[in-house]
Order: sequence, then structure tokens, then C-alpha cells
Amino acid sequence: MTPTRLSRRECLKRLGALSALGSAAPFALNLAGLGAASAQSAPADYRAIVCLFMFGGNDHHNMIMPYDQTAYDTYAAARGGARSVGGIAYDRAQLTATKFSPLTPQAIGSEFAFCPSMAALHSLYGAGKLAVLPNIGPLITPTTRTTFNAGSVPLPPKLFSHNDQQSVWQAFASEGVKLGWGGRMGDLLASSNSQSIFTAISASGNAVFLAGQSIFQYQVGTSGATAINGITGSSMFGLSGTANTAAKQALTELSTDSINASTLAVEADHADVVERSVGAQSTVTAALASVPTSTSGITLPTNLANNRLAQQLQVVARLIGARATTGAKRQVFFVSIGGFDTHDNEITTLEDNANGALGLHGQVSRCMDYFYNATVALGIQNNVTLFTASDFGRTLTSNGDGSDHGWGAHHFVLGGAVKGGDMYGTMPDVRLHTTANPNLQDSGSGRLIPTTSVDSLAVTLARWFGVSGSDFGLIAPNIANFTNDLGFMS
Repeated sequence: MTPTRLSRRECLKRLGALSALGSAAPFALNLAGLGAASAQSAPADYRAIVCLFMFGGNDHHNMIMPYDQTAYDTYAAARGGARSVGGIAYDRAQLTATKFSPLTPQAIGSEFAFCPSMAALHSLYGAGKLAVLPNIGPLITPTTRTTFNAGSVPLPPKLFSHNDQQSVWQAFASEGVKLGWGGRMGDLLASSNSQSIFTAISASGNAVFLAGQSIFQYQVGTSGATAINGITGSSMFGLSGTANTAAKQALTELSTDSINASTLAVEADHADVVERSVGAQSTVTAALASVPTSTSGITLPTNLANNRLAQQLQVVARLIGARATTGAKRQVFFVSIGGFDTHDNEITTLEDNANGALGLHGQVSRCMDYFYNATVALGIQNNVTLFTASDFGRTLTSNGDGSDHGWGAHHFVLGGAVKGGDMYGTMPDVRLHTTANPNLQDSGSGRLIPTTSVDSLAVTLARWFGVSGSDFGLIAPNIANFTNDLGFMS
């Protein structure tokens, strides 16, 4: 029996969601309401959310750290000492230029510091454009060391696994889940856009974060639309003239034919993808032509000209600048940078060196600074919000030359609508648990149990994006257990 397109898609939606979510099956069933819920009134303004994912598990302990002497000493001791004595902690003297005091008092101290390689983010924080989210990560319900060890609360699936935790951060379920929370927001507000294909856009390949139930993520390269050369290229198989024209027409018809009733479902779906890509390519090409890389504020600085993350953010900025051409009012983007699995060589991997080569933290900082300034140049900074994410944080303990897989981590939110210059959440004690000096957020080796849930981050952004409060549960399955507004958006 030839499968129909409808039956295959419906099976994938239901079985895929149910199998991936396990005990969260009611949430999967609720997703069936996304189509009806998406009929929200079209907004008059434009808004975009950008996810910057740091693949590998970023060591947040060496990104934001305590500066008060007592808390610093505890941090340094847990990391095997300061660098000057062979450990992986920054020397306190290195942190003087990037220290700051959050507006919201923190129990462990009054002063903290960005790592020296993140001076640009320190400046954005001081300008009120960057907020710090301390110790955030996936949770199902509030959890402490006591409940973790007792097994008395449900936990996110497959903790400390790279692929699974990347998926949990982006989609609240382990690897294989079909829908991400960025895509769910896109589902709800895609009707705001004249062309739904430009609702969710990745400049970094396939990302489950952008996977929706009704929208399809559109992937671009750093230079723009990815062409299907056989159809849109100048010549096919070296042919010319009428032979080339005829061959291109035949390939187009074969690749985009989804009308024939006998077409297999997988063939029809492939035809849909090709047809969308061909149609979108011309729109994207025209849109980007209106915001060339030579545009003031869009041109990459010399030290980022060949940087992959900067190039991704540049094409995102250009697409945002060309929103009138694509007809977009609500967009979700995904960019990424890898290399953060620092079991060894952590210092040289993360830190800028004396010769001016940027480490990973320096790249993230300068690229975020570039992107914010690009939105200012476009006059759209109050309508674009970027947040960072990663597989997980890392252990507070050092393994000698690096650190191992953790859980909770510190992250950033950047944009003109962000109430920056503050921490939103609880900065954890940077000390290891002992019987004599317990730390109830240490699940072992300084793997911090998060005190802020990704659900709360997702819903805080969704509220600003324009998602109705009644639909928050469709964005974040565990939000009933946590605050639905972290307070960092204007």
C-alpha cells in the first residue's frame, strides 16, 4: 500500500513526540493545539531571538567568577589553584579590569568578574545591554543535592551526555526529539510573517532548537542562500544552450513534483523541500543584496573577518536588516561555535594569547559585541535579543589541565530591550561539598545543580516575543514548576 503524505506526517508528529518525551506524553499531546493556538493577532512591530550555542560544554567557572577575596580564594582552591601556581583558575590580579557589582545582591559576595578575554561583554554589561543568568540549566522540578541523591525528584534525561544535553537545552528532551522551543515559538507566531519559511533560520546547519510542528527551519550559509546548482546554477553537467535549458527544466520538474498521487511520501516531502529552497533562494538573494556586507556597521572588523561565528552573525544581521523584503515580523535564528569540550588544554583553548590570537571566550565576546553594534547600525537593537546556551557547564574541580562534564552554567542575554547590568538568578557557592561544609547545589565534583530552569528562560523570551501566556506550556513543558518571568526583558 502506498503511504499517504498525511498519514506519514501525522504518525511522525505523534509517535516522535511521544517516544522522545516519555513521561511528558501529555505535553506531546498538547502540541496538537499549536496549529489552533498560532492564530494570534499579527504584531505591528518586528522582533527576533538569536540562540548562540557553544557546543562541547562551556566552562562557565572561568567565564564569570567571584572577585571578593574570600569567595575568590575558595574558587581558586577548588580549581587546583591560580594559573601562576599551576591551577586553572584565573589569578585575581588578572580580573581587576573586568570586575563588576550586580544590582541584585548575591549571598556569596558583592563583586564578580568577567574573564579577561571577555572585556567587550564587560563593557556591554556596564552599558546596561547585557544580563548574566547564573547557574541556569535543564530541570524538571526544583532540585537539590539531597533530592538528587535520594532520587526523589524527576531529573532531565541522560545528564552529562553531550548529544542528549544539547537536545535537552534546545528541546527539553534527549536526542531524537522532533520539536525545539524556538520552533514552537515560530509555530505560534509564523502567521505574523508573509512567508512562513523565513520564521526560523539557521546559519549553522540543522538545529533541533528551530524545529517546529508546522514551520520548517530554513538553512543559510554565511554568504546567503545555499543554491541547488543543478536547478539554479548557470550550467548543468557542462551543457549549454537549449540542451542546458531542457536538462534544468527536467530536473526541476523531477525534483519538485509532489502532485502525482502515486508519489511516495518521502519523495513528496523531498520535493516540497526542494521547491521551498528554490523559491526561497531568489528571495534571500534579493534581500541580502539590499544589505551588502559593505553596509556601515555590518562589515566585519579585521580580526573577525575569517571567524566562522562572526560570519554567521553577519548573515543574521543582514537578514534582519532585509526583513521588509522577506516580509518577516517574528524570526528565530540559530548560530553556533564549537570546541568547548575542554577536558585538557583549557587555558590555551579558552583564553586569548599574547600574540593576539582569540581563544573561544574571546571569540564569543567580540562576536557578540560585533552583532549588537550591527543591530545598532540597523536601528533595530531594541527588537533583537541574543542569548547563549551550551551542552552543560563543567566541573568546578580541575582534572589537571581542564575540567569535566557538569550541569548548571552561567549564560548571557544581550539586546537593547534587555535590562542589563545585573544578574538574574542566584550565583552559586563556588565550593565543593563536604560533610563539614555542605553545598546543596553540588551534585559531585562541583557539578552545579541549576537554580534557574531553561523553561524560565524560554518563557521569559517567549513573553517578549509575543507568545500568549496561555501558550507558555506549549513552549516549555515544566514551566508550571518555575517562575515564568525572570525579569530581564523590558
